[in-house]
Amino acid sequence: MTRQYKTSEESLILLSETKSQKRRMAIVIFLTITAVFMILVTTISYGTYYYFSQDLPSVTALKDFRPSIVTKVYASDGQLIGEYFVERRVLAKYENIPKMLVLAFVAAEDDDFFEHPGIDIRGIIRAFIHNIQAGRVVEGGSTITQQLIKTLLLTPTVDISRKIKEAILAYRIENYLSKEEILYLYLNQIYLGYGAYGVEAASEIYFGKSVEELNLAECTLLAGLPKAPDRFSPYRHWELSKERQKYVLTMMLKEKYITQEIMDETLNTEIVLKRFTNPTKEKAPYFIEHVRRYIEKKYGSTALYREGLSIYTTVDVDMQGYAREALRKGLKQLDKRQGWRGALDTLKDEEAEEFKEKLKDKYGEEPLVVGKTYKAIVTKVDNANKVVSVNLGNHNGKIALANMSWARKFNPSSPYGNITRPSSALSSGDIILVKILEMTSSNNYRLALDQDPQVEGAIVSMEPNTGYVKVLVGGYDFRRSEFNRGIQSRRQPGSSFKPIIYSAALDKGYTPATIIYDSPIVYKDKYSRGGVWKPKNYDGKFYGPTTLRRALMLSRNVVSVKIVFDIGPDYVVDYAKKLGITSPLTPVPAIALGASGVSPLELTNAFSTFNNGGNRPLPIFVTKVVDRDGNVIEENLPKSEPVISPETAYIITSLMESVVQTGTGTRVKALGRPTAGKTGTTNKYIDAWFMGFIPQLTTGVWVGFDDEKTLGRYETGSKAAAPIWLDFMKKATKDMPIKVFPIPEGIVFSRVDPETGGMATDESGNSIIECFKPDSLPREGGDMILPEEGSRFLKEDLGL
Repeated sequence: MTRQYKTSEESLILLSETKSQKRRMAIVIFLTITAVFMILVTTISYGTYYYFSQDLPSVTALKDFRPSIVTKVYASDGQLIGEYFVERRVLAKYENIPKMLVLAFVAAEDDDFFEHPGIDIRGIIRAFIHNIQAGRVVEGGSTITQQLIKTLLLTPTVDISRKIKEAILAYRIENYLSKEEILYLYLNQIYLGYGAYGVEAASEIYFGKSVEELNLAECTLLAGLPKAPDRFSPYRHWELSKERQKYVLTMMLKEKYITQEIMDETLNTEIVLKRFTNPTKEKAPYFIEHVRRYIEKKYGSTALYREGLSIYTTVDVDMQGYAREALRKGLKQLDKRQGWRGALDTLKDEEAEEFKEKLKDKYGEEPLVVGKTYKAIVTKVDNANKVVSVNLGNHNGKIALANMSWARKFNPSSPYGNITRPSSALSSGDIILVKILEMTSSNNYRLALDQDPQVEGAIVSMEPNTGYVKVLVGGYDFRRSEFNRGIQSRRQPGSSFKPIIYSAALDKGYTPATIIYDSPIVYKDKYSRGGVWKPKNYDGKFYGPTTLRRALMLSRNVVSVKIVFDIGPDYVVDYAKKLGITSPLTPVPAIALGASGVSPLELTNAFSTFNNGGNRPLPIFVTKVVDRDGNVIEENLPKSEPVISPETAYIITSLMESVVQTGTGTRVKALGRPTAGKTGTTNKYIDAWFMGFIPQLTTGVWVGFDDEKTLGRYETGSKAAAPIWLDFMKKATKDMPIKVFPIPEGIVFSRVDPETGGMATDESGNSIIECFKPDSLPREGGDMILPEEGSRFLKEDLGL
């Protein structure tokens, strides 16, 4: 019995030892498998990391963050007038971004941002659960760091490969940059809708202010945009935008960034949205487009659109506005003198009603703007009461006959006559343009019939002493035509070229008192009908002995032609180039009448040479260009070159003062200050010019059709261009002191006989005071007068 017991006991021990061995074996196997698994996982992880790490972009480049930013163009007073960009981004320094804006973005986009290492596992799991519960994607798992990677380092394509690369880069970035540096990159890179990249650009677009000025309500509204900028746009979906703002505030409350009281107060804070408009096509479009071409040609398109240049220009925004208004007004007046071209369209019954509905949607119920032009449809023509009723959607108006009397049938060759009945021009159903004159009662207006002119024009104005171009208007409407007629066109200047001829003559020994015979003359000319050219004056008459002053004053063509034959066409061409004319000129006798095309800028520059004591200024549009780092890469200071003597410049200026006082330019005498200028009209009234200046400003105006058809009978430089010049100059010079043209030391004055051009004698009837160079007096002796005294007498004789 004892033996058996021992055997059983040994069996139990043996069994126990066997079980222990099995357990140890199991543990060994488990540990081995675990070790193998860990090695395998580690190997796979390392292999995956190694595989996907190949060709990943370096995160070190983020230290030198240089995204595409906006190039800005500034007027002479520092006012922003233009922007060029691929992405509208303005970099904001991190220290200038409100702390609450930073916390709003963190709360809305990545509430664990300050704790996680670039990847938020907890956030991914939470987003997964929420999306499953909702049955759709309602929450994302990407951290701010990962969002940054999507826009800066990787393509937006979503697949497992890119997600792995994104995780690797996120970890690297978090170990390379501080949290503040990551936020700086993110807040300047993120797209926030309506073309705004980064919080500074978004602040300017949505609120019209810098990011530094945002309040909490505005901060939280912006912070709600990254998820879906279009869906939560405050412009298009205000209620959804406010719901998103509430979500952002709720998350901020959860993270204890704000209190419940602040949240409630913020939700009730009024938010004023601003409509951002790119100023590039608003204030000085022709000027800015010229600058754009210049910068792109010199520095390239990348620098212009991506490198955030600061371009400082010479344009005066107020003057530019005056010029644009004066040109549009003048062209409309000329257009109406030609007559009514007819309705834009004529609609019947259902079509007319549909058009009215469209106008309701277009104009809404807000009051229409006085002075602005709108489309309208004629609803009734009342000849008895001489009035036309029109509809503008939710608005109605009446056009009295007096405000449409100009609308005779279009006929440029006969610019006279008015209609006496409204039905002569309009019928029910006509689609027309009307100008708002005044609101007579709620939604009712007094109107004037209007039409957009087909004629074009240009104005260029510059400071003669600096060459700074203050105004450049290249057409009626930049949106209609971007062709810049102030610079790009080449049009015959007509008689406005004559001052160049007469100045050249002064340097060939002519004087203001030189007598030239205004008499018939015939020249051989293979380009003229019959092989001969018979120049004639505007009125077809000849006036016999004529002084140089009187010839320019009254724009005598025959005298000008004789001068050119005397001094030589080649000399005139060289002289014009010296004054700043760069267009090719043909050295033929017809150059006396401005037969070769020039641009308004060229002619304005030449007249500025007269206005600057004979020193030709270099036209300057850009004063300075600064790169994104604050380095000045271009600076243009005033520069001029003496090309004619001060005496010649003064005398030709004096001759042009006569043009204004008693000649073809008397229309601009209303400026009420010393003014010199010259009209210009080409054959068949195709081009009309007025070039004129005061001591501080030189301005040129051109009017004409692009296809070079006639402006209409009697549409001379005096009638078509001079009123535009005067309208602009009255406003542009209103704050300028009145100055006289300075007299150089070399000028002397003497009494002359205007009938003979010689020194006045006791027998002379009506002697006048005339200005001369010391070596060009008609003959020695006579009553020589000092400059100061002579200037007074001369101005008295001229009525100045």
